[in-house]
This record gives sequence, structure tokens and C-alpha cells, in this order.
Amino acid sequence: MGIVNPTRTTFALTTPLYYVNGLPHIGSAYTTIAADAIARFKRALGHPVLFVTGTDEHGQKIERTAAAKGLEPQAFCDQIVPNFLKLWDVLNIKYDRFSRTSAERHQQIVNQFFERVWAKGDIYLGQQKGWYCVSCEEFKEERELLPGNRCPIHTNKEVEWRDEENYFFRLSKYQDDLLKLYADNPDFIQPISRRNEVLNFVKQGLQDFSITRVNVNCGFPMPKDQKHTLYVWFDALLAYITGMLEPDDEPTLENAIAKWYPFNLHLIGKDILRFHAVYWPAMLMSAGLELPEKVFGHGFLTKDGQKMGKSNDNTIDPIDLVERYGADAVRYYFLKEIEFGKDGDFNEIRFINVLNADLANDLGNLLNRTLNMVKKYCGGKIPPVKSADIADSHPLKAIGANLAQEVESAYNALAFNRACEATMTLVRACNKYIDEQAPWTLYKQGNSAAVGEILYAVLESVRLAAYLLAPIIPNISNDVYTQLGFTVNFNDQNTFTHIPFAIHSQWGLLSDAQILGEPKPIFKRIDTPSPTN
Repeated sequence: MGIVNPTRTTFALTTPLYYVNGLPHIGSAYTTIAADAIARFKRALGHPVLFVTGTDEHGQKIERTAAAKGLEPQAFCDQIVPNFLKLWDVLNIKYDRFSRTSAERHQQIVNQFFERVWAKGDIYLGQQKGWYCVSCEEFKEERELLPGNRCPIHTNKEVEWRDEENYFFRLSKYQDDLLKLYADNPDFIQPISRRNEVLNFVKQGLQDFSITRVNVNCGFPMPKDQKHTLYVWFDALLAYITGMLEPDDEPTLENAIAKWYPFNLHLIGKDILRFHAVYWPAMLMSAGLELPEKVFGHGFLTKDGQKMGKSNDNTIDPIDLVERYGADAVRYYFLKEIEFGKDGDFNEIRFINVLNADLANDLGNLLNRTLNMVKKYCGGKIPPVKSADIADSHPLKAIGANLAQEVESAYNALAFNRACEATMTLVRACNKYIDEQAPWTLYKQGNSAAVGEILYAVLESVRLAAYLLAPIIPNISNDVYTQLGFTVNFNDQNTFTHIPFAIHSQWGLLSDAQILGEPKPIFKRIDTPSPTN
């Protein structure tokens, strides 16, 4: 089974199908913000993009949580799912499909996939004995457990001993195929720390894993044996494929994989790496389907240096964070300040300081002061300067000329922090350039040509910065472009057909034919909370 054809122009990516045993948290928001930024960037490059997100609504954990609240599992899920939809809305997430594992059309896909794997002889009946973590919905090997038989991921939860009849998938059969996959496609698992983790796990020897449960009703019945319910991971991973169905398509596996399949990118948290980098490709091999191009496992988030959790009373409500500071602020901080792939920390004072420094001061104040100087010194019109008239050695043009390539490389590597930092380097150079050139002095000396070139170079650099940051801060980029006389909407998926990356990522696009908008702040400075006694 091959990896994605490099000549294909479509781009399909997913977030995890988030488990709905509770409200969405900042970790869910983090993955989805990153996915949204990549989807937006790929659209800017001209790729047709399918961005799939959604919810996993099956399994014993949900069954128990619903029962504790006196609800049927589906009724409980139907209460929780709107919270994810609301969060994606306030975060300005422009997904294409929201895939729910409880959907009837998903069951059709699961059954058809199951039949392929069954026909391959890769499913058999056996006895499962071992330690089971309900929170992970996974059996754990004894060597993985923490003292007190606690789960290594859910460290405050004890695992449960299980001895039951299950149907198994022959994962061990695909060990050599998986090792060949990793060897032939070294970028399949990213970052490299995650790749090494998976390699070590697979080389130790793979065990067949159970794909059904008994005494669990929250899920689809196994087609061949109705006493069994399909295991949550066997079902949930397939919801990615269900999400590829066009809304009016008959729910068949052939229809689901017709246009967008295979996936280019699965974005996940590192806690579910094994399912996506080992189980999932083996299942796809068994079913005779192409494999995804890349699985990227990002790190965990902490708050003020501590693991977040109810027991520590330090959780972050992402909706509250957005309502207080705005979607662009949240998006920018988490993608700029945390190296994607590594663990990262949230500290509210640092959060505010970064936003004030980068968005309010360096970018926002730069645009505002420059537009006001244009108003004062140039009659409110873009100076009639052309890029060709500015020397390539010009300090801003020299940075801007190579910036698109650097930023494109960073986005493609999911190095959002690098994309932001490279772009902000140009913005900071603009502030330094204005201070050094002192156009107010030149104006008093009657050197209007020099003033015009200075202000044009700064406005054009701000435009370029706004364009390159648009996948991360689309609302602020909209405001910048509007004030520079463009009619665009970076939240409209069709916008990039009119302002493609190949043109708008180049320095020197601004024209004096455009009519400037009224200067106004694009990001208001945030007051730092007063310390409590």
C-alpha cells in the first residue's frame, strides 16, 4: 500500500475525533487551531482542501458518564456535541466536515470496512485477559503501568482487570509491513521524537488487539456476532473516512474514498499516537486502502508549569479565553509561543505580554502610525512608488523578498512559531526603519520623494506580514488589508482564488491606485490584571 501521490493537488487533513465524555478543553482547541491554520494556508497555495473534525461518541467511558447523569448515551452526547460546535465557531475554525461516530451513515462505512478485513482473514475470536483503562479505552501492558496499577496517561485512574471473549485484529501480522512503511517513509510519523517512540514500540513485538467488547452497548454491533460491540478505536478511526463523504452521497466506502482519499495529514495529541501510527495503517493495509501521508503528534499543554486538571483546579476554559481576549489572540499565542510538537505552557501574564508586544505594539501601532503619516505627509494616498524603483538592498525589501519562501517552508513543516517569528522580524525591522529614517524630519526638509518611499516600503511590508499571518490571525489580517484599500475576507474559503499566495506573498504589490481606509487600531492593548493580595 502506497503513501499519498505527490502529484495530487487536493489536501485532506483531520483533527482527532474528540471524545465527548466531557466538555471541550484547551487541548482540543489547540489541535484544531493548528489544523485550521494549515487548511487556510493550503487554500492560499491553491489546493482544494478537505478539513475533517468531529466527535467520538461510543465506548464504555461515555456509557458510564451518561449513566451517572441519568441519561442514555446518545442523549448525553447530543448535549455535549454543541459545545464543540460553539468552540469551533468562536475560534473561527473553518472546517469542512463534522463527523460524528453515532451517525447512521458512519455505521455503513464501518460495516463495509469490517467486511473487507474479515474477508482478509484478519479477524478471529479469542480471549482477552489484561489490565484495561476505561479512560483510554485500551488494554495496557503490565510494563506500562505506574505503581498502584495506575494508567501512565490517566495517572489518577486505576486500570481494571478484564477476562472476556473478544474478537481480535491480527496486528502482529503487519509488524514487518509497518517497519518497512516507517523505513521507506521517514516523515510518516512526526516529529522525530514521536517516530522514535513508535519504532521502539513496534520493534519490541506487536500483539494482536481486540476490536470488540462484550457488556458494552454504546457502539455498533459487530456484523458477524451481535453479542459483541465494535471497539471504540476500530470504529472511531473510520469516522475520518466517513467525513470524506459528500453530503448527498450514498454512504459506501467507494464513495467515501472517491475524491479526497487518502489523507495527507492526521493531527493528534501524542497520547493517541499508537492508534494512529500503528493500529490505523495496519487496518488500512488489511482493507487494501492507501495510507495517509503523515501523522503528527503534538505535545501536551500545561498551565503555569503544572499539568492541567480538575484535581489541580487549574483548567482553562477555551470559550472564556476567547470571549475575554478574542479568537486571533488565542490562535496567535498558542501557535507562536509553543513549538508545535513539543510540550508547551500557558501563563496568562506571558500571554498578555506577547499579545501586547507583537499584535498591539509591533504590528498594530506600526500600521496606525504609518497611515497617519501618510495622511499628514501624502494627502492620505499611497505614495506613487513602485517596487522596481526601490533597490534590492533596501532593508525592508531585502527581508520581504525572501520571506514568502521561508514562511511557506515553516507552514509546510507545521513550524507555526517559525512562520510567526520570521514574519514579525519584518514588522520589527519596519519600526526600526521608521525611527532611523525619521520621515517627519525629511518632510520638514522638503524631501517628499524620500518620505514617500519610506512610507510605501513600510505599508507594503505590513501588507505582506498580514497576508503571511492570515492563516493564524485572519480577523486582524482582514483589518490590515481593509485599511490598505483591499476588499477581501480571509474567512471566506474562496478568497484565496482572488489573492493567491504566488502573488500576494511577494513584496512590492501595493499600488497607489488603491484607496486607503481610515486608520484605526487593529488590536487593542490588553491591561495586565492587577495582582491579588
